Amino acid sequence: MRLNAGWLALTAAALIGTAAVAGCASSGSSSQPGASGSTTASSPAAPATASSGNTPAVVAPSSPAAGTPACATSALQVKLGSSNGYAGGMYVVIDFTNTSGSTCTLFGYPGVSLVSGPPYTQIGLAAKRSTSTPKKLVTLAPGATANAQLQIVDALNFPSASCHPAKATALKIYPPNQTEPVYLPNTSSGCTKPVQIMYIAAVRPGSGSA
Repeated sequence: MRLNAGWLALTAAALIGTAAVAGCASSGSSSQPGASGSTTASSPAAPATASSGNTPAVVAPSSPAAGTPACATSALQVKLGSSNGYAGGMYVVIDFTNTSGSTCTLFGYPGVSLVSGPPYTQIGLAAKRSTSTPKKLVTLAPGATANAQLQIVDALNFPSASCHPAKATALKIYPPNQTEPVYLPNTSSGCTKPVQIMYIAAVRPGSGSA
């Protein structure tokens, strides 16, 4: 019986050791979710990459806002500056002054035509664009002025039958790239027939006033 008791004690110890090994194996197998958990732990790297990828997208929309807007007609005082006559016509300067509180830009050509009225009716052809002044972006701070030179050929230079001259009461002027005109008094004669008598240059910095 003593021998059997010893054998039973040894058997019990072996069983306890086996249970301990099983426990270690169990704890080792429970570490597998920890490995998958390490994969989960790496997933925050994806939002970090996404956030770094989103950074340019946040900055990019601000780029157009940084551009200076075109001068609206309502932001400008438009007036006639100095004029110079020559045999057969005249040159007159049109000034555009920024009367708003913000910087704006002008680029290209004003739209100009002779009109009678009011109510205003266009006389003949609008001014043709002249390439004598290269186009360039003109930035106007508040109070700054740009100008464009207008050439008006005397309608009496042309045969009456082909011109059909008529006296104007105003110049209808659109600032560059705007759809709202201004009217400035002017009594030049225009051709009601399609004869080109006016030429407009691109805007340039500075005032053309006398």
